[in-house]
Amino acid sequence: MADRTPPLSVEELHALVAGGELDTVVLAFPDMQGRLQGKRFAARFFLDEVLRHGTEGCNYLLAVDADMNTVDGYAMSSWDRGYGDFAMRPDLATLRRVPWHPGTALVVADLAWEDGSPVTAAPRQILRRQLDRLAALGLTAQVGTELEFIVFKDTYEQAWNTNYQGLTPANQYNVDYSVLGTGRVEPLLRRIRNEMAGAGMTVESAKGECNPGQHEIAFRYDEALVTCDQHAIYKTGAKEIAAQEGVSLTFMAKYNEREGNSCHIHLSLTDTGGRPAFAGDGTHGMSPLMRHFLAGQLAALRDFSLLYAPNINSYKRFQPGSFAPTAIAWGHDNRTCALRVVGHGRSLRFENRLPGGDVNPHLAVAGMVAAGLYGVEQELELPEACEGNAYTAGYAQVPTTLREAAELWETSPVAKAAFGDEVVDHYRNMARVELAAFDAAVTDWELRRSFERM
Repeated sequence: MADRTPPLSVEELHALVAGGELDTVVLAFPDMQGRLQGKRFAARFFLDEVLRHGTEGCNYLLAVDADMNTVDGYAMSSWDRGYGDFAMRPDLATLRRVPWHPGTALVVADLAWEDGSPVTAAPRQILRRQLDRLAALGLTAQVGTELEFIVFKDTYEQAWNTNYQGLTPANQYNVDYSVLGTGRVEPLLRRIRNEMAGAGMTVESAKGECNPGQHEIAFRYDEALVTCDQHAIYKTGAKEIAAQEGVSLTFMAKYNEREGNSCHIHLSLTDTGGRPAFAGDGTHGMSPLMRHFLAGQLAALRDFSLLYAPNINSYKRFQPGSFAPTAIAWGHDNRTCALRVVGHGRSLRFENRLPGGDVNPHLAVAGMVAAGLYGVEQELELPEACEGNAYTAGYAQVPTTLREAAELWETSPVAKAAFGDEVVDHYRNMARVELAAFDAAVTDWELRRSFERM
């Protein structure tokens, strides 16, 4: 990774704490689900102790389900192993203020074992390993993520107490690109935009989307790890700001039968001189490197779907004619394809349209880099672009269930070669746990269908 100026330097932190402007420092890391987990420290204690020595956290934080239940099947953490600690070490390049909490700064942590070795299955470490593989070829990944969410006028507590039924969306109709529609929730959108900028992110825009109450805030691309860290901070911050405003928002992939929340991920490569590595003289202005890299995406997309669509609900998005992909195809500025090539020259990049708003960005981008490297190493040939409607063109299909995706991931030689058995086994178990929980649940759909009539 290139040297970069952090949003907040340690020297500035010392000065702000001494002047009484900051009194709290959050140290957190992205867990398997992409959520921030960690601790809040008194700022002076952080400077005196945690800054140099880090802190500890129970290693079950990478071995629980979404409800924080301890579950079996994880090699790194279990009752038999005693649920010990791992070390949380501040990555000072991520230090920043979080304006939505008074007097507070935040820094992202890397995870390590007692002997100093990295926690291999930690999402941040998984991404670092793939970026190191890229760096060995003199390449750096530039990434942008586009997160959609749905805003409701109900608080999170009200939504919980009503079992998430009968919620009131912030807009009553499709407000895609509507300035009037975004104006209805501009106080919330403005707070999120401005306070994310105050946290060191470069905000580009906000726009309405199709589902009632659905919106998107876009940020400028950056180096891959920076973007993924900012993505995790943004998701947490947006929810916290919404709660402060007395409303709620969700990033879940498919809230209802209408349009889901996507998270399109854009990726390009630069060389050691900062020059675009995807631009060339080939078709659509692509270099041979881009053609191989994009061919790798197609070749590994089914095997890596677990990284792009990690939950039961994720697969509800993949419906024909929904702007969510079903076909394993690429096209030039074609939104019916899983992979869409856009831009030209320095801005030439591809967009992975598979991930939803529930994606863990560190895992998804790691998958995209690993898939691209597979294509480069194997010198895979890129098939012809889809020029029409990929939904009806007879292409191979993306997995339709988490069960199918998990089986593909578990048996994939490409995944095992890129990530290693430990990572493959760890995230296969995550899917197993989710599937077992879902299989045991009685849903509202079953009650409505069977209570009286069956």
